[in-house]
Amino acid sequence: MKISLDQIGKRFQRHRIFKDITYQFTAPNAYALLGSNGSGKSTLLRIISGMQSPSVGKIHYELNNQPLADDKLYSHVSFCAPGMDIVEEFTLTEFLEFHFSFKKPLHGLDAKSIVALTGLQQYADQHISSYSSGMKQRVKLAQAIFTDTPLLLLDEPCTNLDEAGVVQYREWMEAYGKDRLIIVASNDPREYFFCREQIRVEDYK
Repeated sequence: MKISLDQIGKRFQRHRIFKDITYQFTAPNAYALLGSNGSGKSTLLRIISGMQSPSVGKIHYELNNQPLADDKLYSHVSFCAPGMDIVEEFTLTEFLEFHFSFKKPLHGLDAKSIVALTGLQQYADQHISSYSSGMKQRVKLAQAIFTDTPLLLLDEPCTNLDEAGVVQYREWMEAYGKDRLIIVASNDPREYFFCREQIRVEDYK
């Protein structure tokens, strides 16, 4: 997969977040969007995901060397952010089965094996609403990382995780992050340790 940013800029009312970002992301590779809180890295990640539109500029997507229309992007991208909603009325097993009714899991995985990978087997039949914030973050990461998509977007992925959760995240990325295009928005080196390219959003003010 390839994503080309062409003079991307974003404003909220009169406040300019960033401007003139021209960059190309290509798979397989991992990129880090770096910057302090409020720098615009999460906004840029949502623009790349198609969840927000840029104020100016264009984004071009390619899959297997063919143009990919914006309205076809959803089925090829996995996304995780601390503020994203998950269906907390579901149990973990129900949530994963529901999620994978829309997208396929990575080869060799299913809802049951992914529950085991999260280490949350004893809570698999409890409603997610009863989970701690760290447990919920593990669920959000699992539904993104273990979905079979060429594009994986992670916004501050270790938010709310304890040290064991950070270790688990590291293991998942080392085992399941190959052969994909991965973009991580972060200001924490533990979250983008595997990224070979770095883009400082604050350089585009």
